[in-house]
Amino acid sequence: MTYHMTFRGAVVPAEPGQSVGAALVAAGIRDWRGTRRGGRPRGLFCGIGVCFDCLITVDGVPDRRACLTPAADGLHLTGTPTPGGPAPEDPGLGGPIPEAPASKARVLGGPVPEAPASKARVLGGPVPEAPASEDPALGGPVPEAPASEDPALGGGEIGGGHAPSA
Repeated sequence: MTYHMTFRGAVVPAEPGQSVGAALVAAGIRDWRGTRRGGRPRGLFCGIGVCFDCLITVDGVPDRRACLTPAADGLHLTGTPTPGGPAPEDPGLGGPIPEAPASKARVLGGPVPEAPASKARVLGGPVPEAPASEDPALGGPVPEAPASEDPALGGGEIGGGHAPSA
């Protein structure tokens, strides 16, 4: 038996056991509400009830999580209204993302300005080559250790390395 729900004037099929969110995504509907600031589109994100991106109005009851609400025959689904955002039934929900002023470009994901050379290492720039001679901790060669005179430590005699037998 297939259920039939309505969303934005269209019939959305759903199978028993499916959530409202899963049925909407299966029908190709990826967003059903907009963010409070900017009206950017939101829909199914985590799918397990942890986040609140999938809020939807089900039969007039707002703020239901679409991923946790079981699909049922005859449900009327509408996008959750957002203060200052587009109308919930607006097919262009969210619309284009407005251009950010230049002063906020970095906060909104714009390009990061070039760092001065003095800060290049801190910001992930190339690490200058260290001289390969001085300190082994800084990548220089490891000096060869002199052979030990104690036979128990493996030195003293050529071919040594074992303690003498008694």
